[in-house]
Amino acid sequence: MTPVQVIGGGLAGCEAAWALANGGIPVQLWEMKPQRYSPAHHSPLLAELVCSNSLKAQRLGSAAGMLKEEMRLMGSLVVDCALQTSVAAGGALAVDREAFAQLVTQRIQAHPLIQVVHQEVLELPSQGEAVVATGPLTSDALAASIQALCGESLAFYDAAAPIVTADSLDYGKVFFAARYGRGEDDYINCPFTREEYEAFYQALLGAQPAQLHAFDRREPAVYEGCMPIEIMARRGEDTIRYGPLKPVGLRDPRTGHRPWAVVQLRRENREGTLYNLVGFQTNLKFGEQKRVFSMIPGLEQAEFVRYGVMHRNTFLDSPKLLGADFSLRERPGLYFAGQITGVEGYIESAMSGIVAGTQLARRLRGQAPLQLPRDSMTGALCAYVSEGSAAQFQPMGCNMGLLPPLEELVKDKQRRYQLLAQRGIAHLQDCLKQGGYAL
Repeated sequence: MTPVQVIGGGLAGCEAAWALANGGIPVQLWEMKPQRYSPAHHSPLLAELVCSNSLKAQRLGSAAGMLKEEMRLMGSLVVDCALQTSVAAGGALAVDREAFAQLVTQRIQAHPLIQVVHQEVLELPSQGEAVVATGPLTSDALAASIQALCGESLAFYDAAAPIVTADSLDYGKVFFAARYGRGEDDYINCPFTREEYEAFYQALLGAQPAQLHAFDRREPAVYEGCMPIEIMARRGEDTIRYGPLKPVGLRDPRTGHRPWAVVQLRRENREGTLYNLVGFQTNLKFGEQKRVFSMIPGLEQAEFVRYGVMHRNTFLDSPKLLGADFSLRERPGLYFAGQITGVEGYIESAMSGIVAGTQLARRLRGQAPLQLPRDSMTGALCAYVSEGSAAQFQPMGCNMGLLPPLEELVKDKQRRYQLLAQRGIAHLQDCLKQGGYAL
């Protein structure tokens, strides 16, 4: 059998290759690193995490927890590797990003049906089956080839948060705690007084942004889920204090009171030597990041090992182009996966790779595609991508609002979410069993 081309070695590409190979289909996984790097990539490893190291909440009664359990049922490589390389993060599943990428790379390279080809793909294959999982930073040449075939694409901007060293923090000012006591004090909290916050806020408003690339000098259209902290701050003095700097569920042990605002730092690695500033995606100049973020209590002498960056993301107008299996309607053997399809987030991207790889493997084996239940998070996201009803299609992450309501009215939100998750997962299990999967 001729190998299927999977283009892109990120989370979606690795999951697509894994699903195809586990379905008995030989795969060539094409990854341009280390021959060439995108503006946001630095590691030669597969499955590099370029923004946060968190794969969101673990509890089943959450959209992210529900989706990860569904992915596990479908044989997810990403979820398995994430669990093996996790770091403390309260109720979230966060990973040591280097260990995670190393493990995914090792598992992919060791699979007998997967051949990794380190070479840039400049254009879409003209025939045969393929999965395009090049992500939101698809290289210019391949993006032009995709646009020539698909006719329409959209773009927005994404941003990453800075990372600091743990031993450069002032532990006389910060404290360890997770909100509402969830987790074993997994976050470092930097508490503001009102006066400290107001001074920080004014400095943030006056900070200078980095210059955008020449292809777009206009104020960028930024996806809400990754909005730079300085842009969010322009919406009002309390916007970030009710957003990423919200102090709810926390008390400063030095005062016994809730701070006026709090910046949380989350572990980047298992050793706890590196921490990222949660919610601090930014496009400020590096010098400005050092100046303004050093005003955060406890970060006065912080060593920044990575400053925040902002980069252009590209995604398809998928409801006009893709089916629920992520195949191109006008060319059924060509599949897309990852954030280029308009799913937003690590686990959502990985999920789309599982679906694309699984459905393509079934197609090549002469089997009918899986009819994923709409009340599963996986099925709901597939429906959003292929049917999106919004006038202007925008990226979407997993959320309970995508699911059809329960038949009975349940007022308690936590109980309602738990029931929604149990219903969707049970229906997905039935779907997989009918499709011949041994669970």
